[in-house]
Amino acid sequence: MIRVLLADDHAAIRAGLRMLLATAGDIEVVGEAGDGAVAVANARALRPDVVLMDVRMPGTDGVTATRQIVDEGLSEVLVLTTFDLDEYVFGALRAGAAGFLLKTAEASALVDAVRHVAAGDGVVAPEVTRRLIAELSAPRDLNGSGNRGGPVAPLPADLTPRERDVLAGLGGGLSNAQLAAELTISEATAKTHVSRVLAKLGVASRVQAAIAARDAGLA
Repeated sequence: MIRVLLADDHAAIRAGLRMLLATAGDIEVVGEAGDGAVAVANARALRPDVVLMDVRMPGTDGVTATRQIVDEGLSEVLVLTTFDLDEYVFGALRAGAAGFLLKTAEASALVDAVRHVAAGDGVVAPEVTRRLIAELSAPRDLNGSGNRGGPVAPLPADLTPRERDVLAGLGGGLSNAQLAAELTISEATAKTHVSRVLAKLGVASRVQAAIAARDAGLA
């Protein structure tokens, strides 16, 4: 069972999401939060598999809450918001969110996104994918500062050849299943390699690893 925490400042939206996810059969909503600070506190207490996080909330916003949750290793975060402004998209993904989805997404797409994020894959709304690819194609460092036209970023010296292959796949947006097929390994092995790559890079999410891959010229 995938355990989910809902973070949104509108009670009606949380109620709707709870009802929608309940129909999936393999997803359980274990808690709710009306602002970012409560989301962090509840993530610490409940340790959900996925936090469905709104961006604009009173007090601690969703991007700040995402960064805290990811930095503490409390949960994967799937941002679900009405706004697809670049500052929210890139801010959330650089904070370590595993995915970004709009509230206009179909119910089936939301359920699938929760499953993918819980499994360790990244998810980005089709509406923002083109902009994200363009952003990743421009060399930048991991905290988002510009590095256009500069030298490629060096990779950790202890990356093995297989881990470099995995990183290149992440730069190409491959899921764990796709990495496994590409490299002729099991999906569990692919997931282990991804975890090691993230640890060696010192990043929290696949999207951040993809940025590193592109900055290093691997993708």
